[in-house]
Amino acid sequence: MSKYRVLLVDDHSLFREGLANILNNQPDFEVVGEANDGLEAVVMARKLKPNLILMDVSMPGCDGLEATSRIKRELPDVIIIMLTVRDEDENLFQAIRNGAQGYLLKSIRSRDMVEMARGAMRGETAITPSLGGHMLEEFRRMSRRMRDDNDDAWKKSEALTAREQEILGMVAAGATNQEIAEKLNVSIHTVKSHLRKVLAKLHQGRRHEAAYYALREGLIPPIESRPPKDR
Repeated sequence: MSKYRVLLVDDHSLFREGLANILNNQPDFEVVGEANDGLEAVVMARKLKPNLILMDVSMPGCDGLEATSRIKRELPDVIIIMLTVRDEDENLFQAIRNGAQGYLLKSIRSRDMVEMARGAMRGETAITPSLGGHMLEEFRRMSRRMRDDNDDAWKKSEALTAREQEILGMVAAGATNQEIAEKLNVSIHTVKSHLRKVLAKLHQGRRHEAAYYALREGLIPPIESRPPKDR
């Protein structure tokens, strides 16, 4: 059967040699190249077209994060697994954003590393369990933050009266205070009074800033969804 072609990237020759011996003793892996740093990894990836790259995170010059981003832009199908010595590595999420399929501690047992590498080739995410816990906690934190942001936007939307939302929508559509007054058959003083209340509620300084904020936060419908103004 054909073997997965592997490129090893690490600035420690002894570590690369040990990893190469482990992989070359497997029936389904073949180390086809080794690189000392991220820049060399980019060059060798272009040349060798590996199926899998095991990439150290911290290297002098071009580090593993930057190399991963560059390689994935040129070779989107290559699987990249990051290797790190730290149990709580702040680079975990950046590596995932840059396209890494996995993130493993260098202290992992060789048989576990091989099995996770095989899983990555099947499309699975290869994450050391302790780091996976950090990832789940970060996702929970992000979810809570998004929920709080949505709740805040909903509260601000509820705080605006229907007339204030209507006026703000007309401001977003480009209407002047005078045009709004004529459209609603109210005085321009009434329009200005409503807008002062809107600015205070949304903590904005100008009417157009408030309209932009309301559009961005979903407090008023998008301009294109509203019927056109009367000519």
